[in-house]
Amino acid sequence: MSQLLSQNEDTIVALATPPGIGAISVIRVSGPEAFVKVDKIFFGKKKIVDCPTHTIHYGKIINSENEVIDDVLVSVFRAPHSYTGEDSVEISTHGSQLIVEKIISLLLEQEVRLAEPGEFTKRAFLNGKIDLAQAEAVADVINARTEASLRGARNQLDGILSKKVDSLREKLINTSSLIELELDFAEEDIELLPIKEILKNINEIENEIDNLLKTFSFGRVIRDGVNVALVGKPNVGKSSLLNYLLKEARAIVSEIPGTTRDIIREELTLDGILFRLYDTAGIRITDDLIEKEGVIRSRNAVKEADIVLFISDTETGFDYELFTELLSLAGEEKIIKVVNKIDLKKDYNNIYDVEISAKTGEGIESLFKKLKEKAIGTNVYTEKTAIVSNIRHFNALKKAKEHLINAKNSISENLTGEFIAVDLRNAENALSEIIGKVTTDDILNNIFSKFCIGK
Repeated sequence: MSQLLSQNEDTIVALATPPGIGAISVIRVSGPEAFVKVDKIFFGKKKIVDCPTHTIHYGKIINSENEVIDDVLVSVFRAPHSYTGEDSVEISTHGSQLIVEKIISLLLEQEVRLAEPGEFTKRAFLNGKIDLAQAEAVADVINARTEASLRGARNQLDGILSKKVDSLREKLINTSSLIELELDFAEEDIELLPIKEILKNINEIENEIDNLLKTFSFGRVIRDGVNVALVGKPNVGKSSLLNYLLKEARAIVSEIPGTTRDIIREELTLDGILFRLYDTAGIRITDDLIEKEGVIRSRNAVKEADIVLFISDTETGFDYELFTELLSLAGEEKIIKVVNKIDLKKDYNNIYDVEISAKTGEGIESLFKKLKEKAIGTNVYTEKTAIVSNIRHFNALKKAKEHLINAKNSISENLTGEFIAVDLRNAENALSEIIGKVTTDDILNNIFSKFCIGK
């Protein structure tokens, strides 16, 4: 982490608001010389270096030729009471891209460095303001598109997952420390912690990790949303259903089979969960080259979907051949069998999960309920529940569990304490990776490179 620490000594600058024209733009400056550098271009009643923390000051940005660039408000944050933990300044300007470019150029002339993606948050992590899981949650908060994804990101940013992981890590450290202490007194045959107690501790920690792992499917849905493929033979009402759900004529509806030749992608939010709907071309054998390509794309959409709505209608009935193909592409657990056009005919096979009319809206609420059940299951988590939504965290927890299983195997094989202690330390290191107690430059650079510049 030495390279990161040396970079942390620089003073950096970046636009913190989206680029473009707006009422206000905010330029963020952070680092050991933030106040001195800003004072070179800012002229107000007081020098920034003399201003107390968490105060706002009016003044003008003036260049070396004594030209006024803009009237600005400068917010002052003194270390360690700032987002990055360093001396920081936020310059609020008029929302002109030209003004922003001129002010940043003036700061670059003062040997302030342009910030890398996510560098402000990286510094907050390096300076101990937040842990690594919380830092990743910052990006999730920014990218949140639904109420549920925002609540989940806030949950992680508030440290609920971090506290849980750190608690498990402390239990491991306490157990492995006692085992290692026993090894120091091996010749005196002192037992500080009975094997039964060690096994009990490991099982408790493993159960806690299992509980966290079980939240991942829910957490991923909350964070990333759900891909739903609308699949069926031509003319069963896939496009009509899409239009009804969106309350607009997004897809062309026609009695001519094969009207939909490409995949139409739209989004729908239900109770805070984002559903990405893919209206696919009707899957059938065709000589039309364009429609044939659409069928190929439909099959790919089914493979990649989290949920498949297999749509039939009351007139043509259930297509067992197509359903068998979907089973091979997606698996039965992903499929919801839907029958459409129940307004036209009431006498049909009773093998469907949901019965609807895309024309009248009958049964649509039942479809919504089934979609939510399929997406998140029956588990109910509160806002205070530690939830895993990040694949990196999930993999680290799995790795920790594997080391715990190895430790239990060492116990069952009556191996010496050295083997047990090593496995417990490895499990502890895996948990430490989640919150950044143990990490590498590569991991950090990979995480923060996905952030926007200015955050």
